Amino acid sequence: MKHQRLYINIDHIATVRQARRGTSPDPVAGAVLCEAAGADGITAHLREDRRHIQDDDIERLATSVKTVLNLEMACTDEMLVIAERLAPHQVTLVPERREEITTEGGLDVSRDQQRLTDGIAHLNAKGIRTSLFISPTLAAVEDSHALGAVAIELHTGPYAHASSDPATIRALRDASRRGAELGLAVHAGHGLTVENVGPVAAIPEIEELNIGHSVISRAIFVGLVEAVRELRAAMDAARGQI
Repeated sequence: MKHQRLYINIDHIATVRQARRGTSPDPVAGAVLCEAAGADGITAHLREDRRHIQDDDIERLATSVKTVLNLEMACTDEMLVIAERLAPHQVTLVPERREEITTEGGLDVSRDQQRLTDGIAHLNAKGIRTSLFISPTLAAVEDSHALGAVAIELHTGPYAHASSDPATIRALRDASRRGAELGLAVHAGHGLTVENVGPVAAIPEIEELNIGHSVISRAIFVGLVEAVRELRAAMDAARGQI
């Protein structure tokens, strides 16, 4: 089965740093370690409230990441200007609410479609690959295609919270298949761990996983390099590559 990309989300390295508003740990240094451990890309979410990743982090990541940078952001005028200036390999448009602890659901692509269409077209025109973080429903997949996105990232939170429920993995399989039929690149992420990643990694249409919190949590005990390698091994095993 084709190699599945692993992008490591480094937001929560910045979360630890921001607890003291200091300089350590540095998420950019963490990105270097993740790449050395075999990550295919680095993901970072520049939130409106700057609760973890800061503007300076994104500036430095844009010039230091050796693989590819996936910038997660809301579809706002401010963020579109930043994306255009830094020109990351990929922008993933995500929903954002100040009151949420983390991104709690997929982007509602049935609402504010003109803003999304215009934002996607602007990014595409600048040569920036566009992805939409969506719930794993056929309607959301089809709307994403109609909006002009190049890729979709399926929200795996419902699966992570109820991985024993066959309906959650079935929804991911069905949405992945439909996305591929429409010519979309299919990605997935949120709440995935070494323990639950297997069934998602085994979905053949999913070419990229974005995983962060579980890797940073595991790194406290075994180090960042080992945490990335453990996850990479679990993904490869699920795809029959080792």
